Amino acid sequence: MRVLLSTYGTRGDVDPLAALAVELRGLGVQVRMCTPPDEEFTRRLAGLGIESFPAGPPVRDLMRRAAPPSPAELARYRADLVDTQFAVLPAAAEGCDVLIAAGLAQVAARSVAEAAGIRYVYVTYSAVNLPSPHHAPPPRPGWPEPEDADNLTRWDLDARAVDAQFREPLNRHRAGLGLPPVENVRDHVYSDQPWLAADPVLGPWPRTPGLDVIQTGAWVQPDDRPLPADLVAFLAAGPPPVYVGFGSISPAPGIARWAVEASRARGYRVLVSRGWADLDLVDGQEECFAIGEVNHQRLFSELAAVVHHGGAGTTQTAARAGVPQVVVPIRLADNPYWARQVAVHQIGATLDGAAATVETLGAAFDAALASQERAAALGAEIRTDGAAVAARLVVGTLG
Repeated sequence: MRVLLSTYGTRGDVDPLAALAVELRGLGVQVRMCTPPDEEFTRRLAGLGIESFPAGPPVRDLMRRAAPPSPAELARYRADLVDTQFAVLPAAAEGCDVLIAAGLAQVAARSVAEAAGIRYVYVTYSAVNLPSPHHAPPPRPGWPEPEDADNLTRWDLDARAVDAQFREPLNRHRAGLGLPPVENVRDHVYSDQPWLAADPVLGPWPRTPGLDVIQTGAWVQPDDRPLPADLVAFLAAGPPPVYVGFGSISPAPGIARWAVEASRARGYRVLVSRGWADLDLVDGQEECFAIGEVNHQRLFSELAAVVHHGGAGTTQTAARAGVPQVVVPIRLADNPYWARQVAVHQIGATLDGAAATVETLGAAFDAALASQERAAALGAEIRTDGAAVAARLVVGTLG
């Protein structure tokens, strides 16, 4: 059996598919992956022995721009990405039995699977990405968010926005493949039975008529890498520190510095994760230490709290470690959703980054620390077998 896994995005988009790839290979499945061409992704896949097919421009360049792209630039970017997918995916899917696509940006994937006569699965990492009256659509960069509308109305408007962006280029390519046109692009991409790769305790699917969602649990590859020696020495030199990191996101101005100040004011040492924003707030004081990419699964259990942006992977790793969280999301994708889940489960505190001050961040920090007992209890409930569950589904029901 051969499976093609495809996504476009940051590490939070690529890492779960890599975890599934490892589990599939353990079951004797041949795996290929289509990802952005960023060196860190191609290098990691090569290290795992997974054949890669780069597609689209480097995503890191987009995330590190000094100013966010304009709506017109994003529209061109998305249209170009559809053309690129139709150029790359057919060759990547050749000889495959299943195509698994992660994220709404994979507009071409289902059509390529149809043309090749192979099975197709759409997967998302957060319940908020699927239509339901229980929540509104996630914020989509470059598209306006309607105000004073109920959730179903907002989902209808969301579908119209997706159609306006993608229907013409999608149907143009489908016609070239001899396939019929699509009316509702978003629902076409999602399919009637999408998979949800999120923890059922932390991010459950609210049952919704008309959508048969299969929730597998989060796809996480066990990470046994040791922590760097200098980080180990820092951890051993004092009480558990606070982690401040925002992954591939550039936080709102002042947030990272205020998080460090609030931690220090309460007697905590601080770890600053540089991330794609190249944060470096170390001022020579011994209680503050900057780190690069390290094993979060091993690190987070050594911490007093985690201050972060609300990415699915970081939220779930911190929850599994049983450590309190302070989530400062920007209005992008599923970040606000995971911030709400942290608040709903009372395992930390959340703060609107655009309206934050050093005082409100300090108050959020105090509230998060007060949730330590609840965070530890919920951590014991988090599942760790999501990728293995999904791999068995692929082999058992799609093979």
